[in-house]
Amino acid sequence: MIENLDIITIGEGLVELSSNTSLKFAQIFDKYYGGDSLCTAIAALRCGSSAGYITKLGNDNFYEYLLDAWDSEGLDVSQIKLSQGQNGLYFVGKKENKSEFVFYRKKTAAKNLSIEDINFDYIRNAKCVYATGFVQSLSLSVREVVREIFKFASENDIPVAYDPNFSPKVSTQEEAKEYFDEVSKYIDIIFLNTKTDTQALFDTVSIDKVRKILADNAINVNIIREHKKGIHVSNTANYEFIEYKQIPIVDPTGWEAAFNGGFLNYFLKGYDTIKCAKYANSLSILQIRNVGAIKSIPYRIETEKLYNEIYG
Repeated sequence: MIENLDIITIGEGLVELSSNTSLKFAQIFDKYYGGDSLCTAIAALRCGSSAGYITKLGNDNFYEYLLDAWDSEGLDVSQIKLSQGQNGLYFVGKKENKSEFVFYRKKTAAKNLSIEDINFDYIRNAKCVYATGFVQSLSLSVREVVREIFKFASENDIPVAYDPNFSPKVSTQEEAKEYFDEVSKYIDIIFLNTKTDTQALFDTVSIDKVRKILADNAINVNIIREHKKGIHVSNTANYEFIEYKQIPIVDPTGWEAAFNGGFLNYFLKGYDTIKCAKYANSLSILQIRNVGAIKSIPYRIETEKLYNEIYG
């Protein structure tokens, strides 16, 4: 177990099988791994942070692969629990220049993660904890885990970061609001997009209205990704709009989760909030140039090189 971790994320690890062609015609797949909060943890790791992951794995034919891969990445896996059951899996391919997905993630072991699995002493010395609304949607027991870890972190002055990552395929709007409402008082840093999140949570795509709602909830650091336009970055003292760069996109899978990890890495190292978002945007620009949510995440040297080219 690594003590004094920079970031601890909670989530569901999935096996990823990806192809550069349509799933209909693909004969060879690259095996990797995915998961929204796992993607955030790995992005932070590759930027130079230490990170731990809390989940439950099933003892199927993939669990040794997943554990070994995460451990080799440098992820602290000491709090990952094993149980009877299976792990989630998804396929990702390319069809007519768009990503296509097939998920198999019903009744996975991760859904059985419960509060009894959590070592709160592990949380105590972290610099930040992170989860998503997607993680909350796994089950009632996982939802309780997120809530109680966020509460514990807040009570111990550990920054709490959150991304609703709303998908109508996973949750209803009413559920998304419930997820947010039960943890909102603990959140210090929030990541949102106007394509799905702000409409689901606040019934608006207005940046001004969203920023006011966040201020009323005392969420002082907020990153709002305005669909196809750019990123609105705010803290108590500063606000800036960062326009998206017009670049070819190979596969956008997981880019927002990777952005979050890049942002948190630099934020926890004391960088200015606006600069953190520019670093994170540089990372996501590199990430979307290849297929796969996590295997395409760049390392710090690549991210900082592109940052210097774009932002000086």
